[in-house]
Amino acid sequence: MGKVFAFSNQKGGVGKTTTAINLATYVARLGKKTLLIDFDPQGNATSGFGIEKNQLENNCYDMLMQNCLASQVIAATAIENLSIIPSNIDLAAAEVDLVSVPSRESVLKRVISSIRNQYDYIFIDCPPSLGLITLNALVASDAVIIPIQSEFFALEGLSQLMNTIRIVKQRLNPDIYINGVILTMYDSRTTMSKQVTEEIYKYFGDKIYTVPVPRNIRLVESPSFGVPVVLHAPHSNGALAYQTLARQFLEREEQING
Repeated sequence: MGKVFAFSNQKGGVGKTTTAINLATYVARLGKKTLLIDFDPQGNATSGFGIEKNQLENNCYDMLMQNCLASQVIAATAIENLSIIPSNIDLAAAEVDLVSVPSRESVLKRVISSIRNQYDYIFIDCPPSLGLITLNALVASDAVIIPIQSEFFALEGLSQLMNTIRIVKQRLNPDIYINGVILTMYDSRTTMSKQVTEEIYKYFGDKIYTVPVPRNIRLVESPSFGVPVVLHAPHSNGALAYQTLARQFLEREEQING
């Protein structure tokens, strides 16, 4: 059965979707059957693979509200071994529509149960908030990956995210754990990046992946071309960072699973 990971940070602009797209891509290229669920109403992961999000016959919202099966929403990508469940602004309505649904925080877990055994890894790109959509992602996941920007405001609100994860663990998903923290938009030339990184290490210790993702224009550009960075600029610093992160991710998984 596929292992599920939520990419979560309620602070926007931290490289969360960029990390979900590119880590999923490189894990797939390393031979693992991978599914990326775009669980953000902005649909940026969907656009990042060149899918026209406003012309979808079925999307993540339809799956969540059980208007169709999860298998009917899965779309192929240009990357071998990587599929995506696309999303668009329709998903925003789920915050309201799920309120009256029994066990509303567990709907995503239920609807993807039928496809979990088809994948090695399922990655969920969460919205930059801690509402009912993100709660569904955390309940459906085995672990959380937290992308954190190496800038001053990075630690703001982090305690709120950690508290949410703690509550989910206590009440809804006792087995969830933090797989790791990925440092994004890192600039080794600035004192601020170094200082923030020191604070993050104090907070998370060995949970932090040792390869920070640098600020890189190629990473920023690639979504506008509708492809992950490996198809846009495979030799860029950003691409090489995510390639190394994918290897570290799989090594960490091997250690965890014995």
